Amino acid sequence: MYANLETERLYIRPIELKDSSFLKTLVNSKGWLQFIGDRQVSNEKDAEQYIRNIREKANCYYHVFALKDDNISIGVVTFLKRENHEFPDIGFAILPEFKGKGYALEASRSYLLKMKEAFIGENIIAITLSHNIKSINLLKKLGLKHQYDYKEKEEKLSLFSLKDMDRRDG
Repeated sequence: MYANLETERLYIRPIELKDSSFLKTLVNSKGWLQFIGDRQVSNEKDAEQYIRNIREKANCYYHVFALKDDNISIGVVTFLKRENHEFPDIGFAILPEFKGKGYALEASRSYLLKMKEAFIGENIIAITLSHNIKSINLLKKLGLKHQYDYKEKEEKLSLFSLKDMDRRDG
């Protein structure tokens, strides 16, 4: 679900083609490459196609969050319904120079609240590499609890959830 949101310090809005330069920088940042993976976005044209693909997929929502002071885009918060999981998945990423200032938490908390309202009664999950401590700490601050670890494509992943669940629920 796409929405326009506002927090104390941020604007949160659906991703648009005009975000291609920002997205190219974000998906090629060290943290994205290390914890999310290479998306093969090497130029603006690739970034525009990546955004088009996101916008065309059902149940795939990317929101850009930008600083209110100068409207500079600094991160994304995502909401995806993956085929291999029963519940929708919240995610986030931020440019390295803005880490550690609470922006990702602020954006994710606001967006998660909106999604909880929209998906009343449903669970919301998050998946991260099991060694991504900063992401895990943010998920815990959002109220998600570790449910279990599993392997996918030779990577150990941790699944977090708003509601307690057993392994077959994921």
